Amino acid sequence: MKRLPLFLFTLSAACAADHYQFNLSMGPTGSDQVRLGPAMAYSPETGYGYDLESGSKVKADDDCVTSSQPFSLSAKLPEGTYRVTVVFGGGEAASVNTVKAESRQLMLERVETKPGESATRSFLVNVRNSSVPPPEKNAPGGSAVVLNDREFGILRWDEKLTLEFNGTAPRVRSVAIEPAVVPVVYLAGDSTVTDQSFEPGASWGQMLPRFLPGVAVANHAESGETMKSFITGLRLAKVLSQVKAGDYLFIQFGHNDEKKNWPQTYVEAHTTYKAYLKVFIAEARLRGVTPVLVTPMQRRNFDGQGKIRNSHGDYPQAVREVAAEEKVALIDLDLMSRAFYEALGPERAPLAFSAGGKDITHHDNYGAFELAKCVVQGIRDAQLPLATAIADDFKGFDPAHPDAPEAFVLPASPLHSNVAPRGN
Repeated sequence: MKRLPLFLFTLSAACAADHYQFNLSMGPTGSDQVRLGPAMAYSPETGYGYDLESGSKVKADDDCVTSSQPFSLSAKLPEGTYRVTVVFGGGEAASVNTVKAESRQLMLERVETKPGESATRSFLVNVRNSSVPPPEKNAPGGSAVVLNDREFGILRWDEKLTLEFNGTAPRVRSVAIEPAVVPVVYLAGDSTVTDQSFEPGASWGQMLPRFLPGVAVANHAESGETMKSFITGLRLAKVLSQVKAGDYLFIQFGHNDEKKNWPQTYVEAHTTYKAYLKVFIAEARLRGVTPVLVTPMQRRNFDGQGKIRNSHGDYPQAVREVAAEEKVALIDLDLMSRAFYEALGPERAPLAFSAGGKDITHHDNYGAFELAKCVVQGIRDAQLPLATAIADDFKGFDPAHPDAPEAFVLPASPLHSNVAPRGN
């Protein structure tokens, strides 16, 4: 895993509007830290504390906090990008730590410390709310993203940054949060891209931060979205209000855009679909942002010969044509997902999908993790400057030779749901 440099800074107080330094242990607390005891539950008044009823799960000693269950802490922050620096370990016990942020974005995977040792790791998180700069008087538009009923109250749209500490033996000593100015990778897409809030579902977008520690990933994708609804619901407006020159916009649509039974948002492959893709590209380029097109991954639909049937018609090819016409980098998840599923075969491919394999469209943690590797390999193959941000431990990925699903281990988050993603 690539390690980011620890940025040292001095604060007049342990917590400011956009800076926090927490000591989670019961040991000595530095003048620039605030002690976060197990009884300190998050409240809007303090602006920080253990969240999601986590205080009752943790045990603090002179070295760190530990827990036999995942626990979360939150800090109220303005929207923006932040570097989070965590010190793990300490004491006489070993530790194994996994960290997720917001709606289960995977930040750190299996950080281990030996007894008596500590380890410092940093990662980048993008925090946002649903507000959009209001339009001028008499101009069309709105002042907030049009959220669907499943988005109200979820972590990626609230007023705070939430961190989930997980693993077989987590031990956390301190957490520091500070603003960071770094490139941001914005994701626009549907349920196959979004940060799924609940186990067992997952999408490649929420696994991507683990492989790109040198940048922040801002996942604006949402279940059920199409290119048309992404515009009319002001999601694109929200993204464009946040981007800066040097950022990236990854665009993956198709699963819902191709639905003729959704006449308000249906787009035909060779005409309106291509036209809307070009709108996203033009809006990104206008702001100095690099657009990247991603073909939609296939559904798990095998024929009698063990090959994946094309359930997307001409849409993947239309993406390829737009990439060539606009000279835009292309990541071909259509082809890579076929190779991935076919390598597993009809009997084992369900192990990559949600709902115990009953869902043939949406993925579980393993499937999302492997597809994120496909995207990272696509970044490298496209020779994007973003490739310099890829984690040191990523040695390349061939979807025709995926990791064994039986060997994949990622600690589950506490929140579960059996409700199918919107748009399914």
